[in-house]
Amino acid sequence: MIHTQSEALFRRAVQNIPGGVNSPVRAFRSVGGQPVFMARGEGSHLFDVDGNEYIDYVGSWGPLLLGHRRAEILEAIAGALEIGTSFGAPTAGELDLADAICDAVPSIEMVRLVNSGTEATMSAIRVARGFTGRDLIVKFEGCYHGHVDSLLVKAGSGLATLGIADTQGVPKAFADTTIALPYNSLPALEEAFAVHGARIAAVIVEPVVGNMGCVPPLPGYLEGMREITVRYGALLIFDEVMTGFRVAFGGAQQRYGIRPDLTTLGKVIGGGLPVGAYGGRKDIMSMVAPAGPIYQAGTLSGNPLAVAAGLAMLRYLKQHPEVYTRLEEVGARLEAGAPEGVTVNRVGSMFTYFFTPGPVTDWESAKQCDTARFGRFFRGMLERGVYLAPSQFEAAFVGAAHSDEDIEKTLAAGRECGGL
Repeated sequence: MIHTQSEALFRRAVQNIPGGVNSPVRAFRSVGGQPVFMARGEGSHLFDVDGNEYIDYVGSWGPLLLGHRRAEILEAIAGALEIGTSFGAPTAGELDLADAICDAVPSIEMVRLVNSGTEATMSAIRVARGFTGRDLIVKFEGCYHGHVDSLLVKAGSGLATLGIADTQGVPKAFADTTIALPYNSLPALEEAFAVHGARIAAVIVEPVVGNMGCVPPLPGYLEGMREITVRYGALLIFDEVMTGFRVAFGGAQQRYGIRPDLTTLGKVIGGGLPVGAYGGRKDIMSMVAPAGPIYQAGTLSGNPLAVAAGLAMLRYLKQHPEVYTRLEEVGARLEAGAPEGVTVNRVGSMFTYFFTPGPVTDWESAKQCDTARFGRFFRGMLERGVYLAPSQFEAAFVGAAHSDEDIEKTLAAGRECGGL
């Protein structure tokens, strides 16, 4: 493939944008020595500025469950443009989207719309502290909950890829409010609560981790977490920014049958536009201003464009449950056809190829994988027209737009690149 235009754009980008990208996870080193700059998307495919075509398994990092330029979503956005882009005042569409979220997600009785997953997790943490009157938060090594100061301790995603243990710019006092534990270890969680239980406001977790690669919960792990938090009077927050409406219509909490106290959402509920949400039990959410004393606000929260796109997405998914059957089938085919010597972690339409013969169940086992080989595999797949997450520490995503032909081409490319 030729990447002449991408190379030129990257030389220009580094002049005014830190590292040449507006999010670190985009900063992979492709075959041309810089990220590939995309020009457009269509269905399950991306087209870069040099005219190269790719089967897309990034899906804008998760939200494009139905693929690029889905007609129903484009029509909804066009309709919203007819009335305006933002009013800073309530609209009926916000109520419809709130109703759709509460109807779909088992634990959400009230919901507040925000503009990003980071906003959602930041707000949920504040609400948990305000509701319980406690300060400490438990998170898990390798889990990423947005760039919230106190949650960047031992985080995954771009920090893991770039080898940044704990980012500079976060005061030690903020980091000291966070207890980071190994994922999938109930004994570690029990020990933390035995020592600090009276001060722990909440446990926040990706019920299926997507930010050290896809790592599912071990049997009984989420159930044990729920029991421990109830016993000590702490809240359980499911960060379903990635898993919400993706691993099941009602998210991971529906798939695994666990009811958290608070849930954060993003990605899919925006239909490809920037949006986030947090919600949960009515007694907790009633503490949020102006109903209660816990303040959170946002000028663009619930803006008509994002609401229209998200509502079109959620309505389509509710009317077409067969989408999830298709996603499961396609995901299983990619899992079964993985190269030899590769461990595949998959939950529904989220998956990761780990270059290790053993299981990957937490951050320590994820770190032991052959990331250099993954990098060679990624570049080989890219040259064959398959666009995967460029880091082993990120999940890849199947969408409803992926065709049988896409899957066969992907598997063929994987067989060619598996030994790199």
